Amino acid sequence: MTKMTYREAVRSGLREALRRDPRVFLMGEDVGRYGGTYACSKGFLDEFGPERIRDTPLSESTFVGAGIGAALGGMRPIVEVMTVNFSLLALDQILNNAATLRHMSGGQFNVPLVVRMATGAGRQVAAQHSHSLEGWYAHIPGITVLTPATVTDARGMLLTAVQEPDPVFIFEHAYLYSMEGEWEDNQPAVDISRAAVRRPGKDVSLITFGGSLWKALAAATDLAQAGIDAEVLDLRVLRPLDIGTILTSVRKTHRAVVIDEAWRTGSFAAEISAQIMEGAFFDLDAPVARVCSEEVPIPYPKHLEDAALPQPDKIVKAVHRLLK
Repeated sequence: MTKMTYREAVRSGLREALRRDPRVFLMGEDVGRYGGTYACSKGFLDEFGPERIRDTPLSESTFVGAGIGAALGGMRPIVEVMTVNFSLLALDQILNNAATLRHMSGGQFNVPLVVRMATGAGRQVAAQHSHSLEGWYAHIPGITVLTPATVTDARGMLLTAVQEPDPVFIFEHAYLYSMEGEWEDNQPAVDISRAAVRRPGKDVSLITFGGSLWKALAAATDLAQAGIDAEVLDLRVLRPLDIGTILTSVRKTHRAVVIDEAWRTGSFAAEISAQIMEGAFFDLDAPVARVCSEEVPIPYPKHLEDAALPQPDKIVKAVHRLLK
């Protein structure tokens, strides 16, 4: 076992991808000389050179578009977008090009592109740097959407994604970069199509992804002290959604709470809730509950930011309401 932080796991995955395949290169704002906004590419410019570690202008539409063009030309670009909020500037390229070209060309063209971006709140960087918009991207056919929450997934999902023939978007919760975990040496390839049960249980399913996984696990520990056995399901992949694993869990526990750091209205949690109602309605002993962020731009002050986000105590309260 190798102990490393989430940040080090991402860096390790990037380095291995670059070493494995000369077609792989990294591009984005501050990825080279600065070493990455989150230090995930520190030292790479010296190690791999400016042809493969490319600093870009502050223009997401330009460099995401360039990544799509490079992928069409036979390269394997990894594009880093500093934060999910800024990725909205590249939505035209993502929706109208990366996600559609294989379909529109009748399968003649693939876009083997990986786009990484930081998502999520909890770091006091205010509303323009703190939102969780991965559910918006999960709405788009033609791309894969990953939300690694563990050290193993942070490294392994990237290595699998860079070998995919079609676009893969990886949302790394920025609050996790300093989290420590263990990576098993000689780890087999990480699957990017299945959810994972992180804690088995029988009384309620806590369904979540990304940074909220650790809040759900903390809530499950608190619930256990009250005699409530919560199962924690890490979705890991938002598109294609592994609905089979979700329904298996709900049919066992008969109750579900979905935790999503996005806003409640139009959230990915709403999609999960709808699919549970369609696929396991008669297995439910209570309506599906959701714990989401408050319907406000994420505040800057720490106490207000904490109050706006899903927290373990909010999850515990939601479970107690279901059990009543």
